[in-house]
Amino acid sequence: MKKIAAALTILAGWTLSLTGASATDCVPPAATVTVDAESVVGPVKPVNGVGQPPIISCVKYSMFHYLTEAGIPFSRLHDVGGMFGKGIFVDIPNIFRDFDADENDPANYDFAFTDLLVNGLVEAKVEPFFRLGVTIENYKRVRRYRIDPPKDFGKWARICEHVIRHYTEGWADGFRHKIAYWEIWNEPENWETIEKNECWHGTFAEYCRLYETASKHLKACFPHLKIGGYSSTGIGAAFATPEHPATPRGKNTLACFHEFLKYVCEHDCPIDFFSYHNYSAVEELERQIRYVRECLDKAGLANVETCLNEWLPAPAHDKLGTARQASEVAAALLIFQSGPVDSAAIYDARCGIGNYSPLFNPLTYKPHKAYYAFMAFNELAKRGSAVKVSCDGKGLYAAAAKGEDGALAVMIANPTGGSVPFSLSGNGRIGSRCRITDETRTWEECAMPDVLPPYSILSVY
Repeated sequence: MKKIAAALTILAGWTLSLTGASATDCVPPAATVTVDAESVVGPVKPVNGVGQPPIISCVKYSMFHYLTEAGIPFSRLHDVGGMFGKGIFVDIPNIFRDFDADENDPANYDFAFTDLLVNGLVEAKVEPFFRLGVTIENYKRVRRYRIDPPKDFGKWARICEHVIRHYTEGWADGFRHKIAYWEIWNEPENWETIEKNECWHGTFAEYCRLYETASKHLKACFPHLKIGGYSSTGIGAAFATPEHPATPRGKNTLACFHEFLKYVCEHDCPIDFFSYHNYSAVEELERQIRYVRECLDKAGLANVETCLNEWLPAPAHDKLGTARQASEVAAALLIFQSGPVDSAAIYDARCGIGNYSPLFNPLTYKPHKAYYAFMAFNELAKRGSAVKVSCDGKGLYAAAAKGEDGALAVMIANPTGGSVPFSLSGNGRIGSRCRITDETRTWEECAMPDVLPPYSILSVY
């Protein structure tokens, strides 16, 4: 009789206790996730973008199908192909090899390998997010190659103009791809002194002048495209305490953030999006993304989008491939969906061996567990309209979305090291499928649980 009663309840509006038992048969749950399907709060946002895609070689993109299958909306092209971009991809010095050459002559541009990469992404239904600049030079202390400020800011902007025309207007036997976002440089303030900086061997004031020159020129040429920057290294120092004081590097990046906002306002620089990076632990993310939004609003930049286009919660080599990292990635996606972020890209989707390659195993060319956080989020994205969700228990993160037919999907993450009993309740119509990723299972179909295991992701759709 209990099963019949539970089924009738689901058909009437799916108020779920998830155990199928009465209140007298079980301990009350420690957390309740409640979905209000009638309260649409906005679209499911493109916070499930990725950094550089899983390139196996400079001409082999056979892993891009994983991006398609997870519904990845865009891939940011920075540090593509490893240190120095293999000398062939994306970076302005790779495309325009002789800065003293005529920037108006198509013969002076080398688009060959970048064309292959961009077309591979487009074929995989992933929009490129194009970073105009150079790859980080982590070993510039030995020798630097390409991170000095351009000799002529105006000419650099015109070179970028022709790159954009090649990919969006067909210039130089090019294409008419949809590439909306064009980002000016990356982390020009990533250390507190010029000699330490790995992306920009110049002052931050010089970078601001480059941004002004390039943004005004590019926006005049392409008013329909989105021009922005500056890929801030981060603002964590805003929350320093006596117990955890800000480092000189942190103080510098925070000061540069405020200097940039002041500069673009005083010099009337076009800025469609502000991009920044964050590698903090999950529990730090929400207040930091809110701080960025609040500062932009106070500066008079309320209409500027925020793009968190490098993030990964507390990277560590021993987290790679683990359920813990997967659950932290899932929690971050849910925080971004409900918080003041317009778009985001994890760093990154390489099939690599470093701390910053959480999605793919370079030994097997197969996904790590964290990839399935994106599969779960895609069930929300496919439905399109985010609806109100509340969670009254500590440690869990949740989001829900419904499609045009009213069907709902729910995603819940438990990034804690403990099991969490919970219930799911609300109104609306949810699907009957349920998948879980935890320490022993990976995107495995299961019966609806009444306890979320440690370090787990649950997708109900």
